[in-house]
Amino acid sequence: MSYVWTHEGWLYLAVVLDLHSRRVIGWAESNRMKRDLPIRALKMAIALRQPPKGCIHHTDRGSQYCSHDYQKILRQHGFQVPMSGKGNCYDSSAVETFFKTIKAELIWRRSWQRRRDAEVAIFEYINGFYNPRRRHSALGCKSPVAFERQVA
Repeated sequence: MSYVWTHEGWLYLAVVLDLHSRRVIGWAESNRMKRDLPIRALKMAIALRQPPKGCIHHTDRGSQYCSHDYQKILRQHGFQVPMSGKGNCYDSSAVETFFKTIKAELIWRRSWQRRRDAEVAIFEYINGFYNPRRRHSALGCKSPVAFERQVA
């Protein structure tokens, strides 16, 4: 999870990435860092992808990801659930890279008055730019959506 400062206080952001295509397939925002935040992102990802049993869902060891409710959803959908080593941010480098990218390209470029303004901008960034248009060297300089079309 990551966070965005607004004049109303922090806005927290949880995402689920498809590691193969780098596409953001689930995300949720909230003014509180509670266990329901990543659960909402996970449910969005499951609804979009309908992953087969045995699919790998990697997380860090944050309390929200280790919560009974989060783990229960993963088990119900048959995920394999490896977790990062304790204190090892490099195990989640794809998600950390996404957070660095969204902060450099969107978040740090302006001062956010209201959480709602940041929420709308994040939605537009993910749906209007990052997934359909932002090119990735790891994908042969294609966007996540274009890469998925190519490999489908």
